[in-house]
Amino acid sequence: MDVIIELQTRPETTLAVTRGAARLLVDLGYAPLAEVTLPNGRRADLMALGPKGDVLIVEVKSGLEDYRVDRKWGEYAPYCDAFYFAVAPHFPEGVLPDEPGLLVTDAFGGAVVREAPVAPLAPARRKALTLAFARLAALRAAGVQAERLAL
Repeated sequence: MDVIIELQTRPETTLAVTRGAARLLVDLGYAPLAEVTLPNGRRADLMALGPKGDVLIVEVKSGLEDYRVDRKWGEYAPYCDAFYFAVAPHFPEGVLPDEPGLLVTDAFGGAVVREAPVAPLAPARRKALTLAFARLAALRAAGVQAERLAL
């Protein structure tokens, strides 16, 4: 019996993992936004606001090469309470650092494999981020091509 394995390109994998991570976040009670440019110029693949006001950032890694060439994820910490990597099920184990949380997803959903450590934002930073997040979401809902958080 022949087994056919469908290989996705890097952009297809990125899209599938991002979609699945967003669906997982919604299932967990979060409201995610994709491709959010932070005040420091870095772009978060997903940023999500939780039901209690907590802020998550998720960095999608399409594969090993994507992880190896992109080390900017440490610059997200000032803009979230918790940080996660999201990877496809075929991502090699043991490559990612232990500190961030880990989501394993496909296009339809996923699972939290490792919870992220929580480093609560300062109250003033949380308020500013929450307002900027809400404004960005409202602009997008109005059809504006907005990407940047304005603090």
